[in-house]
Amino acid sequence: MIEVTKMPSILPEWTKWIYIPWILFMLWFFATGGYFMFRKFLKSMPRQDGISDLDWQDFYIDKTKDLWSDEQKTLLNELVQPVPELFRDTAKQTIAGKIGELAYKENANTMREDLIVRGYIMATPKRDHKWLIETLEKKQIDLTPYQQLLQ
Repeated sequence: MIEVTKMPSILPEWTKWIYIPWILFMLWFFATGGYFMFRKFLKSMPRQDGISDLDWQDFYIDKTKDLWSDEQKTLLNELVQPVPELFRDTAKQTIAGKIGELAYKENANTMREDLIVRGYIMATPKRDHKWLIETLEKKQIDLTPYQQLLQ
């Protein structure tokens, strides 16, 4: 009969405690990335009219890009400051798409401050409204016309 001997471990026993958190971190990391990729995939799917949300967003941005002044672009940049830099461009594009949609539907000749604020409120989740309120109060902009949207 052949005797089987146990191979000596090359790595110390404590190293397995490093692998467990690393594996959990990687699972969380991939799940988060997958979640955002799936959301982007759903936005790119055509709706009943045959055009996706991303296509509509690009349409509204394209139709209203001439209405933006440097001052209004600066305001939009200030409003998206709390968004992590990695996602800031995507957030800015989504918000600009909603603002453009409002301006297009109202046949605006110029981009107005009220369009920017309303579009930001409509395009962002309620948890981000706290930052918006603080920023607008610093700029001394009256919030009473937007109270209905902030609730």
